Amino acid sequence: MPVPVISVAQMREWEKVTWSSGVTEDAVMRNAGAAVARCAERMTAEGDLILFLAGKGHNGDDAAYGCEFIQGRRAELMRVLDPEASGRELQARLDRRPALIVDGLFGIGLNRPLSGAWMNLIDQINRAGVPILAVDVPSGLNSDSGLPLDVAIRADRTLTFGAVKHGLLKSGAVGFVGQLEVASDIGLSPYPFTTEVNLTVARDFHGFPPKRPITGHKGTFGHLAIVAGSPGYHGAAVLAARGAQRAQPGLITVCAHQEVRIPIASQLQAVMVYAGAEDFELPASCSAVVVGPGLASTELTDRFKRSIRRLWQDSLLPVIADASALDWLPDGPCVPGVLRVMTPHPGEAARLLQSSVAEVQRDRVASVRELSRRWGNCCVVLKGHQTLVGRDREEIYVNNSGNPHLAQGGSGDLLAGYLGGLLAQPELQRDALFTVRFAVWQHGAAAESLLARKPNFIIEELADELGLVRP
Repeated sequence: MPVPVISVAQMREWEKVTWSSGVTEDAVMRNAGAAVARCAERMTAEGDLILFLAGKGHNGDDAAYGCEFIQGRRAELMRVLDPEASGRELQARLDRRPALIVDGLFGIGLNRPLSGAWMNLIDQINRAGVPILAVDVPSGLNSDSGLPLDVAIRADRTLTFGAVKHGLLKSGAVGFVGQLEVASDIGLSPYPFTTEVNLTVARDFHGFPPKRPITGHKGTFGHLAIVAGSPGYHGAAVLAARGAQRAQPGLITVCAHQEVRIPIASQLQAVMVYAGAEDFELPASCSAVVVGPGLASTELTDRFKRSIRRLWQDSLLPVIADASALDWLPDGPCVPGVLRVMTPHPGEAARLLQSSVAEVQRDRVASVRELSRRWGNCCVVLKGHQTLVGRDREEIYVNNSGNPHLAQGGSGDLLAGYLGGLLAQPELQRDALFTVRFAVWQHGAAAESLLARKPNFIIEELADELGLVRP
């Protein structure tokens, strides 16, 4: 099940439901502490020194239990009650060169500005040059707004408990939260409320994609058409095709501008390539279409762009629009009940909404809903840090896989092709939103897996990794 994204008030109500069921606060804190210990171990090496900073509240208790449960590391617990006295003690501890600081100073209940002494202490921690793991929320960050209360811990990783708090996903919180992880199973009762936004986690995809039937053949798994590639941008079509191949549809056909058909075809073996500079005919057996990668050339005609508009508006096939094609889409309704997917990054979303990137990023959920509403209730993949997937009136899903190394040319082309390759398969069209979520998660998870072995990976290598990560 996806992890809910909730407010502090909802978290408090959830805790009340849990305590009334007979579960004790201490039992939950011990489980939270064990989760902190395991996360801290993943961030360090055997024998490393870890410094646990514990405030006076339950957040501090979580950190203290984490120190108690640590294995294979040297762990020191520092109780922080008086920030002025603790500042002097902290420097002595830092002189021992810990490999990790665990921040358990303040939890989600902090809702007022900090005193000068606390601000100085947090600034001292941030300037120490030591990686930081924040417990539940970086100390000093408002868990609802995502804004610092004057100052806040700048964590490398935040391990939050039970559910994701709204503020941790706000654009202004990124520099404080770092990599977000969730310890969802800490002994709380099942979440008793419904939520608008949920976090996708790897376990959502256990057993997906399903096993292929032993009697399956090329026709069973669909035929993807990719309308991509123009003078100066033929590589995007190649990457989209390679991404599609990793999804293993039965057949793939690339329709490219006539001037780049040969360069594209020369780099592909199993993929069919033909030229279609003006009108283009989709293969008769086509079961889904990707349009957009590498269609940035000024040589593309208005007639060609009108063909893309008609495809989006009238085709009975699933259509995935990416890159340049996004600027040509007609707004308004499409064929009822037929799948449409758009994959903008924030800059493209801003152009579509006649807004600014800052406005899109300020409320990414609202941006997804508005894009979907204007373009026929399509499924929107709003790319970037914590990619969002959703529609106008349905749940929005936050994807937390991936890393900054995906910020390379060709990454989006690869994703569009992989997404199309999955959605071309009739079996995977049954729950199209789930399939889209899987594609986005797999793309990010593959980047994480590759980065662990090769910190300077290139997108061509990511194409080889796509589909290998098992949830």
